[in-house]
Amino acid sequence: MTALTTSPAWQQLSELAQQVKTQHMRDWFAGDPKRAEKYTTAVCGIELDYSKNLINTEVLAALQQLAKDCQVEQKRHAMFAGEIINHTEKRAVLHTALRNYSGKAVLVDGQDVMPEVQACQQKIKSFVASVHSGERKGYTGKALTQIVAIGIGGSFLGPKIMSETLKPYWFAGVKVHYVANVDGCHIHDVLSGLDHEETLVVMSSKSFTTQETLQNTLSAKAWFLKAGGSQADIAKHFIAVSSNIKAATEFGMAEDNIFPLWDWVGGRYSLWSAIGLPIALTIGYANYEALLQGAYSMDEHFQTAPVEHNLPMILALLGVWYTNFFDAQSHVLLPYYHYMRGFPAYVQQLDMESNGKRIAGSHTVVDYATGPIIWGSEGTNGQHSFHQLIHQGTVLVPADFMLPLSVENQDNTHHAMLASNCFGQTQALMQGKTFEECKADLAGKGLDEAALNSLATHKTMPGNKPSNTLLFDKMDPHTLGALVALYEHKVFVQGAIWGVNSFDQWGVELGKELGNQVLDKLVNSDAALNFDASTNQLISKFRKANP
Repeated sequence: MTALTTSPAWQQLSELAQQVKTQHMRDWFAGDPKRAEKYTTAVCGIELDYSKNLINTEVLAALQQLAKDCQVEQKRHAMFAGEIINHTEKRAVLHTALRNYSGKAVLVDGQDVMPEVQACQQKIKSFVASVHSGERKGYTGKALTQIVAIGIGGSFLGPKIMSETLKPYWFAGVKVHYVANVDGCHIHDVLSGLDHEETLVVMSSKSFTTQETLQNTLSAKAWFLKAGGSQADIAKHFIAVSSNIKAATEFGMAEDNIFPLWDWVGGRYSLWSAIGLPIALTIGYANYEALLQGAYSMDEHFQTAPVEHNLPMILALLGVWYTNFFDAQSHVLLPYYHYMRGFPAYVQQLDMESNGKRIAGSHTVVDYATGPIIWGSEGTNGQHSFHQLIHQGTVLVPADFMLPLSVENQDNTHHAMLASNCFGQTQALMQGKTFEECKADLAGKGLDEAALNSLATHKTMPGNKPSNTLLFDKMDPHTLGALVALYEHKVFVQGAIWGVNSFDQWGVELGKELGNQVLDKLVNSDAALNFDASTNQLISKFRKANP
């Protein structure tokens, strides 16, 4: 048993969970007309209704005590102060410094990092202005209207998904194409439709050695040279976001076109850095800055709001409640807005890469569940497929429903239908449908008693399925920035309670390392195979198919 699971707050929550499992939210709503009002809070253009959760005042108090016992507030302060909280890599964690509009210094090893951050932001601003105005041209004098953004992981998901979400704000003069998969079909399909004279390639890799990103960039370079460009022309058509200036300049990039990264920014938190350059190219710098400011507003809220009104704290504590006391193994995100369809994939990396850990503190193997599986899809599509499992399946799947109250170029009929489905789903999950209600609906259908009872049994839904509803006044850049920061801080709080390091990713690193070892055996077909029997067999078959 670990200190966490033997703590008084944990033991109290275990007892409360057993009590709550015998109760139904339908009865709570009937007994308290103000329940929705009591469990709704709003900030930064986001309103959270968490009334349809398996909670009461006593449960929330115990969860808040757990956070206090786990020193979440102290750990939060340490992160914002630039202390080394990523203890396995001996690094500070300061993605928040990249959107710091407080005017205050942020110190790392006694040095204020804000002048460097602000210099980088100014460089992004100037670069975007030069592309959008047409001042920056390719080697033949044509404007750069096609942007190919090459990255992977956080260097890809953040820019791509934020850009998709903000489609109503796209700058009309450029088109940004995202490439991550090392499958050659992807880069081929993107480049085949472009004019190399009008194409700018943005390569994002801190080390300039990320296998997939480097290969895709080399393929883009070969395409560019084959189409008529020269090595000397590379400088006008290729730029990098990287800390490896030497490798980038050797590739042919101009040093002025290399944007910096810092080791205190993890990949999945990097869209606020120069990794976000493709976002700025897509929506313009003013809108990109609004994205940063939205995140900053959530940072301020997270640091100052009391626990009972603190959105990241509320979402995090609810997640701990279901993961650790209701055996929920997954959490579903359901954005009812087409342009947010990629958002679940973004949170998937953010959460699962951060808290998919089994070691707490310096070396203790946990005896409790940590990060859940994150998944989801846009509404209303999921209602015609996987919602069935959420309604009537045997596993508990907490859900976050998301809806902007108004959208650009709104069709009132479509939007009302979308909202009705969103609200109807949360209602159905909460209240369900009893056997008696199903049987009453079937009366008069000509069924005998046995058939009536059988069909009513199949149609019965227990309800009592928890969900949050997040409403946005409008899904604009500021609100999106706040929303992303909300989930970042939710993940942080849960990691702080579970005692894991949310900022390393050794599982990912092992996959990269072994992938490179296998690649060496694939390209060097005479090399001896010294892996396990299965891997050796797979490599042999690949070699045979690709002599």
